[in-house]
Amino acid sequence: MSRTPTSIPRDDFLIIGYGNTLRSDDGAGPRLAQAVAAMNYAGVRALVCPLLTPELADPVSQTRVALFVDAAVDAPHEVRLRKLEPAHSAQIMAHAADPRTILALARDVFGRAPKAWWLTIPAVKFDFGDRLSPEAQQGFASALERIQRLCRHKLQAEPSRLAWNLSRPGPPCQPTMRPCHEPRKVQKFQSV
Repeated sequence: MSRTPTSIPRDDFLIIGYGNTLRSDDGAGPRLAQAVAAMNYAGVRALVCPLLTPELADPVSQTRVALFVDAAVDAPHEVRLRKLEPAHSAQIMAHAADPRTILALARDVFGRAPKAWWLTIPAVKFDFGDRLSPEAQQGFASALERIQRLCRHKLQAEPSRLAWNLSRPGPPCQPTMRPCHEPRKVQKFQSV
């Protein structure tokens, strides 16, 4: 049985930065989300989370494009962007989920999973502390520049089509002061 929501207000772009800000480089994702939130781009919403939890399925279901940002040890020398598809199951087996599980929850509970991407920032240091290593600082700066380029292009193209290789500068994003919308209290679904 397929379910479709009746009406969904959508942000164009949702950035979810997650990680432990007290474990050095693991805080790169939340720091990036905070930096983007401070820019107040129109149509862009940024969330900071210590880990991915089921409650994120609601805002994820309401966006056109979701970008999950995390620190990673698998790409120690470069920022990586990977396309995401929802997991086959929305079942969470631990205290935290991965981005694919959040997308599956959005699809299964709210009837919609957006196009999604996983942006990983190189990480080498996970000691207690609130400072990024030089490698993570460099990755942070590169990732932030790429997100700003997406905003300059008014989010009309998907991240893959922009290929993170944007040599032509676009028009600047117009910042706006807007409150984040409240989570939906009740979602009505129609059977199809």
